[in-house]
Amino acid sequence: MTFAMTRRALLVGGLLLAAAMPTLAQDKPVLRFSAVFSDQDIRAEMMNLFSAQIADSHTFEPYYGGTLFKQGTELVALQRGNLEMGNIAPQDISNQIPAWSVLTSAYLFRDAAHLRTFFDSEVGAEFKAMAEEQLGIHILGPTYFGARQVGLRVDKEIKTPADMAGIKLRMPGGDAWQFLGTALGANPTPMAYAEVYTGLQTGAIDGQDNPLPNVENMKFYEVMKQIVLTSHLVGYDLLVISGDAWNAMTPEQQTAVQAAATAAIDFSQAEHLSREAELADRFRSVGLNVYEPDVDAFRSHAQQMYLDSDLAKDWPEGVVDRINAL
Repeated sequence: MTFAMTRRALLVGGLLLAAAMPTLAQDKPVLRFSAVFSDQDIRAEMMNLFSAQIADSHTFEPYYGGTLFKQGTELVALQRGNLEMGNIAPQDISNQIPAWSVLTSAYLFRDAAHLRTFFDSEVGAEFKAMAEEQLGIHILGPTYFGARQVGLRVDKEIKTPADMAGIKLRMPGGDAWQFLGTALGANPTPMAYAEVYTGLQTGAIDGQDNPLPNVENMKFYEVMKQIVLTSHLVGYDLLVISGDAWNAMTPEQQTAVQAAATAAIDFSQAEHLSREAELADRFRSVGLNVYEPDVDAFRSHAQQMYLDSDLAKDWPEGVVDRINAL
């Protein structure tokens, strides 16, 4: 009788333990991630790396192509507790924190390395603290996706902003984008992205500005003669986690998640830089003149225009000089 009862107790105990196992596995916190880039993007590979490195402590659920939240709505979803992680444009943060608009201005960042140096610096920490305190989000790091360059259908050599005078440069619609075109010395012309190829082909515009991968994807190089490597805007988004999700972690988990994010961002940045270098060589091979102008002249001209504009009224005093000095 005793043996039977013991055997029955062991059997019941085993069944209860087996039933509990899935529950224990499901107890890992879920991190839902939303981004507008596709699952074929280099940044999707970045997030796969991140996911693999935190698999022991968290369940990562990615949603690409804007399938969970549309572009521009991710930040609000994070703030409302409807999302744990997102790929957030700095412009979205500047809509709520005007001081952040400086981080979207032309020639603030020299390149991808300078961008990373800023976010790791004391002044970068001040901006991250603004986001944490005012928006309830924690920034894990900037995700670089390419620098914007000027592509032209005309032969005119461009060395300084003065050489851009009279150039009809297609820019996206909106005052901020049109101001950027003016800061480059050009005559900015708003035009839908889908119309740019025809605009270059017909001469309705003299040029456009985009990262090199976009130039390849849209085949703009077929109707251009040169690419001027102005690097006037370093394109980046931010890998962000909600304050609630971040604060729910132990200090050890926070350290591990930050390390995983940094390693994944390193991979993505290196891949993007390699792709840009490959494309510059490819465009040269098909006959385009690809060269670098006097970038310092462009930077000085553009930054002074921004500083003299109403756009700078919300910027912390001296912040541009502090970032330039990094």
